[in-house]
Amino acid sequence: MDKTSIAVVILTYNESIHLPRALEHVSGFAQEIFVVDSFSTDDTVALAKASGAHVLQHPFLNQAKQFDWALQNAPITTEWVMRLDADEIVEADLAEEIVAKLPSLPEDITGINLNRKTIFQGKWIRHGGRYPLTLLRIWRRGKARIENRWMDEHIYVTEGRTVIFGGGFADHSLFDLTYFTSKHNNYASREALDVFTKRMGIAGSDAAITVKSTARQTKFKRTLKESLYNRIPFEIACTLYFVYRYFFQLGFLDGRKGLIYHFLQGFWYRFLVGAKLRELEEAVRGAQSKEQVYEEIARLTHQRLEIS
Repeated sequence: MDKTSIAVVILTYNESIHLPRALEHVSGFAQEIFVVDSFSTDDTVALAKASGAHVLQHPFLNQAKQFDWALQNAPITTEWVMRLDADEIVEADLAEEIVAKLPSLPEDITGINLNRKTIFQGKWIRHGGRYPLTLLRIWRRGKARIENRWMDEHIYVTEGRTVIFGGGFADHSLFDLTYFTSKHNNYASREALDVFTKRMGIAGSDAAITVKSTARQTKFKRTLKESLYNRIPFEIACTLYFVYRYFFQLGFLDGRKGLIYHFLQGFWYRFLVGAKLRELEEAVRGAQSKEQVYEEIARLTHQRLEIS
């Protein structure tokens, strides 16, 4: 396969179980590969260097800031850039599509959306609104930014328009359920922090994503969450969401593993976000100063915000 003028950027922390697989699937077409590591304690860095990837290290605060740091500091020279998680796979048909189509795209196309599938405990989750998950993951260098959010950050183009490539692209974690629940517990703290800081006027996203700047699906889900879901008591909202996802969006067709996934990711996680958000709101209710508010945020979320 011919190399294409594209750089793949992968953020890592203790991803030795996934990184060789991710690198193997992009090394055939990517001119440059950058691994931006958060000081892993396993073999992640050694494996990245052995593959020929460029390795940078930087302390981690959240995904958005880490990826923004990568874009600002990685010596990228290619025309296109791709964001890839360590546990994601670029399948052969997508790799071929990138090589065949990317060089001939008109100049006004600045972003490429990909349809991601979710593999959970070895099973492709096809229902419950989980496929396809359309995400903007490839863009012309200098023509896109990442949202400044604690959670659920997206890439969006700053000019031009986007198209979709239909090749296979999968999120396939090899970690166990203990890791899955621990990761989502951390995610819940960050998502609760995002909602809380927006309500308090402390901080928020610097992005105004639109249908033209990112995937239509991304814009629709964000609008629905902020205008409706977050305004309903979380006990009701997460129950209705799970019922809609599992029954009306046919999540039950994903079988026993699908039930585990949809319940944990579609009910338990959303319930946890709501509970953590309420905990934050109650903790700061009696705060006498901005400093006390920020101390409570740090205590409950383990994230320390800068006082402005």
